[in-house]
Amino acid sequence: MRPTLIPLILLLVWLAGCAGQSSVKPVETLDETTGITVGALKQPIELVPSTQAAVLTMRRRASFAYLGPIEWNRSGDLSYALWIHIAPGNDRQSGDIRTPGALTLLLDDGPIVLSVIDTPSVGHAPYKEAVSWGQTAYFDLTVAMLKRMAASHKLQLDVRATDDSVINFAPGLETSPVLTQYLQARGLSN
Repeated sequence: MRPTLIPLILLLVWLAGCAGQSSVKPVETLDETTGITVGALKQPIELVPSTQAAVLTMRRRASFAYLGPIEWNRSGDLSYALWIHIAPGNDRQSGDIRTPGALTLLLDDGPIVLSVIDTPSVGHAPYKEAVSWGQTAYFDLTVAMLKRMAASHKLQLDVRATDDSVINFAPGLETSPVLTQYLQARGLSN
């Protein structure tokens, strides 16, 4: 190998490493008003209509769902939530996502019916909403549930529609590595 190629190869390896870093890398911010540290993903996980629903809505603008874990650290007192945002399209409309039983998360080891929770008041939301007219809510999340999500190959969000049918959303990409990385960044991987 020619000596002039070595710096080029090192540069390409470095660039590949940078490009390979996930856009959903965990981030931590300090809310200066409350002193609460917020741990979240850089961007929420996007969920698209399931294959069956996508076939029905190919000619219409489909709804999307987004979710992301959140950790609030109040001087060592940790609490967790699952942030969910529904961006409605021209297909079936979701009902009120805050209604008990409106959202179910399906994992490899079974379903989890999500429960709405109140959250600490902080200066800014941990994630940006995709659309201002969508629905956003926070749901109860435990470390055990987050570990179940990270270990699961299946992650599907079922949302009750206004006509009592169910809209199915699934991620376009594997979520296990992203959630595992989040657990590790939060020091929860043990």
